[in-house]
Amino acid sequence: MDEKELETYINQNWTLVFGIDKGYIGNTYHYIEIKEFPSFVYCAPTKEIALANYKNQLKLMVQIMLEMGDKLPTPGEYDSD
Repeated sequence: MDEKELETYINQNWTLVFGIDKGYIGNTYHYIEIKEFPSFVYCAPTKEIALANYKNQLKLMVQIMLEMGDKLPTPGEYDSD
């Protein structure tokens, strides 16, 4: 997958789950999970920062999955709980 294809893939309509939690020392953080990637979670001090930056982590994860030969999901392809 070349860089343009990777960017197109990263920018698809993923199923995002937003949440707020407390860290072990009591600081509030905002997180984003992507249902199609069960092991993905991105945390930041605010929802705005999380939204602005989660795609950088997703891109790294997809690159690693490609290197490992893992199957990439498509938007909407996930196990419902």
